[in-house]
Amino acid sequence: MSHSELIEKLNGGLAWELRAAALYSHYSAYIRGINRLHLKPFFDDEASESHTHADAVRAAIVKLGGVAVTDRDSTEIVHTTDYKIMLTESLKTEQKAAEGYEVVLALIKGDEEMYDSIEQIYFQELRSVEEVTQLL
Repeated sequence: MSHSELIEKLNGGLAWELRAAALYSHYSAYIRGINRLHLKPFFDDEASESHTHADAVRAAIVKLGGVAVTDRDSTEIVHTTDYKIMLTESLKTEQKAAEGYEVVLALIKGDEEMYDSIEQIYFQELRSVEEVTQLL
């Protein structure tokens, strides 16, 4: 495993977290009706979690001597006011994040601190998949 391969995958995760933060902030602003009562705080919490994950991933990239991306992943963020579409898009986002961190974990060798940090993010993504699945 080269650092460049790991840095590339971490940068993919960072770009995805930046996208997730934008998605959740957008949905928090546009959720309407009775669903706003519980989904606005949920989307706000997920946006905050995405920023926290981005910070940890960025720190790992810096530790490896890499240059962290500053742009979010270019995957479209679907604009809607339909809560079911919001949750479906949220589920896709969380599933892709979990898959990405699973790949990253397989690449980390000899750095227990970094492994533990990314593993915690991975577990949080899996928890989010479960939570969104239950909301659907």
